[in-house]
Amino acid sequence: MKIKHCEDLNTLVSLSKRRGFVFQSSEIYGGLGSCWDYGPLGSLMKLNVKRAWWNAMTRRSDIVGLDAAILMHPMVWKASGHIDGFSDPLVDCKECKTRFRADNTDSYLNEGKCPNCGSKNLSEPRNFNLMFKTHMGPVEDGGSVIYLRPETAQGHFVNFQNCQQASRYKVPFGIAAIGKSFRNEITPGNFIFRTREFEQMEMQYFVKPGTDDQFYNQWKEIRWNFYLKYGLKKENLRFADHPPDKLAHYAKAATDVEYKFPMGFSELEGVHNRSDFDLSQHAKFSGKNLEYFDEATKEKYIPYVIETAVGCDRLFLAFLCDAYREEITTDESGKEDVRVVLGLHPAIAPFKVAILPLSKKEELSSIASKLRDELAEDYDLTYDETASIGKRYRRQDEIGTPFCVTVDFETINDQAVTVRHRDTMVQERIPMSQLNSYLAGKLKSF
Repeated sequence: MKIKHCEDLNTLVSLSKRRGFVFQSSEIYGGLGSCWDYGPLGSLMKLNVKRAWWNAMTRRSDIVGLDAAILMHPMVWKASGHIDGFSDPLVDCKECKTRFRADNTDSYLNEGKCPNCGSKNLSEPRNFNLMFKTHMGPVEDGGSVIYLRPETAQGHFVNFQNCQQASRYKVPFGIAAIGKSFRNEITPGNFIFRTREFEQMEMQYFVKPGTDDQFYNQWKEIRWNFYLKYGLKKENLRFADHPPDKLAHYAKAATDVEYKFPMGFSELEGVHNRSDFDLSQHAKFSGKNLEYFDEATKEKYIPYVIETAVGCDRLFLAFLCDAYREEITTDESGKEDVRVVLGLHPAIAPFKVAILPLSKKEELSSIASKLRDELAEDYDLTYDETASIGKRYRRQDEIGTPFCVTVDFETINDQAVTVRHRDTMVQERIPMSQLNSYLAGKLKSF
């Protein structure tokens, strides 16, 4: 048997549309650039991605959760540097009217040419702020300008004291949040890898100055192990440290966890030592004292921040890329058979179980429906009675369902069902009375 892995994003785009993972936003109107809708399976899987990350963070004894508003006081973005410095250099081609980032296009950087048509008739680079502007209130004047947040992190910083005092946690402690962010990207693309509306999963860990290097290295290891736990292949992951001359203005140190997407290694998550920049800036602009008082040592200080920030959409895409495989077998006549499998970790897979009655006849469908209702209390599952059992197995393989449970005519007599394993295709006969505990044990063992 030959195994073929995902080599082209178009393969996943096609699968996502066909099976209901991801659709083009506003497709019936021709679509909206770099905006995507998550379908029946995609919304389930995305929820599972967020749940895995959220549990990894907030089930610790030193991290609390936060759900901050998307709209924030405009001074937040002045203090953070986003109003003055959150921009990309934009160039216009006067021939084909293409707009592109001047710092991210080889043909422009090396030869001064348009990456689309090759023309050298270009405008001078000018800064383009990536934040979306809108207005609050009934009058669109300068005083009502407000921004859609370009990151969730500032919600952590302005709520540092609120969270610390409400939870009574001592430093070191963290704040975790999941939420939508918006960036008016000049050159989005690669399916859901870079979009204008996206979901972030960020955790800010507040530490005493002088201990920041230790916690920075700890969080690098913690985040690396998270990806291995949920099934990403080690050979598809790597750290890419930011050189000193490429560090963000706030950073003391930074690294990216990069994943080998079909278009090459690209950033999946950033782990940053943000120093005390954020709290110091917000203290300065708000006039509030954001020092932390350590009752044990009687010290006062502005905490340093270790940040872990991953895009939910990118992680969703990485899981799809890593899980996709085509198993190609050849029979004696030379005819090839291809089984498409999404080998997703069960915690990430949209459905854990598929209930498949062998026939639509009442004596089987009644048993299968009752079994479905019982298992639905504990698992995300699906019920499928259309087409041959072989085709239904393949359908579940392609959407990543770990276990198929077949109700057949023998079930009427022996009160047992056949459980088929996605990855091995091994089938086991299990009494229905033991099915729930059997599935729980198998899912836990992944």
